[in-house]
Parts: sequence; C-alpha cells; structure tokens
Amino acid sequence: MTTAFRGGVDVGGTKIQAVVTGRGGKVLGEARRGTPRAGGPEQVAEDIALAVAEAATNAGVRVRELASVGVGVPGSIDPAAGVVLKAANIEGWGEPYAVGPALAKRLGVPVGVGNDVTVAVEAERRFGAGRGVRSFLGVFWGTGIGGGLVVDGRQLEGRGSAGELGHVCVKPGGRRCACGLRGCVEAYAGRGSLEQRAKHEARKRKTVLFELARKRERETLTSGIWIRALEAGDVVARTLIDEAVAALGVAIGSAVNLLDVELVVLGGGLGERLGPTWLALLEKAAGRHTFFSPPPRYALAVLGDQGGAIGASLLKPVT
Repeated sequence: MTTAFRGGVDVGGTKIQAVVTGRGGKVLGEARRGTPRAGGPEQVAEDIALAVAEAATNAGVRVRELASVGVGVPGSIDPAAGVVLKAANIEGWGEPYAVGPALAKRLGVPVGVGNDVTVAVEAERRFGAGRGVRSFLGVFWGTGIGGGLVVDGRQLEGRGSAGELGHVCVKPGGRRCACGLRGCVEAYAGRGSLEQRAKHEARKRKTVLFELARKRERETLTSGIWIRALEAGDVVARTLIDEAVAALGVAIGSAVNLLDVELVVLGGGLGERLGPTWLALLEKAAGRHTFFSPPPRYALAVLGDQGGAIGASLLKPVT
C-alpha cells in the first residue's frame, strides 16, 4: 500500500522548517531548527535530517514510513540530480552540493529538491491564496527576495529560474547585490541587505534594532525584531523598510506590466509578519509603476511559515 505521508522542508537563511503532510497537504507534524551558520552544506543537510525526524515523531510516524521528502532551498537547483548549484543567503554554501542524494542516504527515503520560492508558490496555487486563480505573481520577502509565476494555471519555470524577482534591477548602477550585480531589488529590500544598512545607520543615529537582537539572543535581525522595532517607532527601521517597499514597488509594478497577472501574493518571513497594513503600502507603491487599469488584486500568503515546507512535500523525488 502506498503511504500518504510525505515530508517537506523549507530551508531559509535563518531557519529550517520541516513538516509531515497527509492527503490534501494537511500538516500532521512539524519541527523547526535554526539554519547552522558554520559547517557548510554538510551541516545543513544534517540539520535537515534532524528536523525531518522530529516532524515525523510529532506526526506519529517513522521517517521510513514517508513516501518521500522534498526540500526547498534558496538558489539555483538541478532537480534531476538533486543538486543545489548555488545556495543564496546561506552562509558557507558557495559550491554545488548534492543535497538530495546526501539526505536520501541519511533518511532512507527518496528525496526531491527544488527552489524554495517555486515550491512555496506551488503550495499557494494548490492550497492557498492562489487557489482557483489563473495567473499570479508570488513575492516572498525574507532574507532575500524570491518570486514565482503562475500563468494559465501552471507555474512558469523557464529554463529553471523564472520569477527571480529579487534580481530585477530597480536602480541601474545602484548598490551591489550579493549576486554580484548592481541595483537589484534584493540589495534594497532583502533582510540581509537591510541588516547591513542598519549597521551603517547605527553608527550615525540611535536605533533599537540591535538592542532587541541582544535581548532576544539573536545573531541576526530576524523578521520579528524588525516588527518590534517598527512597533516601537524606531526611525531607522521605518526609514529602511520604507525604502524597501519603494524598491519592491518598482519591481512588482514592472512585473505586472510585463505579465498582466490577476493577483500578487506576498509571503516570506518579513512579508507575512508585516501584515495587511504594509501590504496596502506595497500595493500603493507598485501602483505608481503599474500601467494597467484595473490593477491586480493583492493578498497575503495563506499558508504562512508552513507554506514552503508544504510545497516542498509535493516535489517528485529524484529517481
């Protein structure tokens, strides 16, 4: 008998989120670990395996009872080989690594590998905000900026990297992005870039961002810290997030002009935590650069933190 249980893992710059799903993508158990900041991809793979095991325990099943495990990783993927060619925003992962085969050996089940945003968009298409919508743009705002496209009811994959909204140029000759290009929206709005800007600003004026990080024993400025700083009226946090929204508005408005989608879905750790008020501000910012009337609808991702992991559980394992 074929088991209905599947594992899914969303690997981000700060966290590893694992779920075990049943029929219809229902989450039966979950687990979360911090993304290791040392040890490279081998240590990340080890922590993924531990998170899957914990999620399986919480679901009341054994890992070997899973039909498969899917892993969503930020960056360029060779899905047929289960290889992450380049992992974005994960420290120490600069070279290709066959995470699929490595995990299959550890876990004893087939493993599939995909881009983190691609799988999150697929989850929103099937179970979330994009359900029943023929075309939408998924924007995932976290450590970096990810994007995914649904056109005519199917994800647009291109040659494997369609929807890379984070590397749309919003300012020619602007700030250097971690990808090596200049002026990318990620260089202005990605949480990693925002943290670097905050460090620079903290030398000139007062901010509570790093005080909050110390109090909460965080090594990075997580989404929760940015939210708390905004709630405290921190001027640096507000200024930088305003700049990020403006940059995202240029990128999203340009994408809407090119694709004429029905819906824009905002997800990711920072996007979801900022909530409806900032979604409205982002819609307004994108509207300044949108040619079409009426513009698309805007909505927050429905599946929250679990969306990427649920989407990963839908991946076909490497054969």
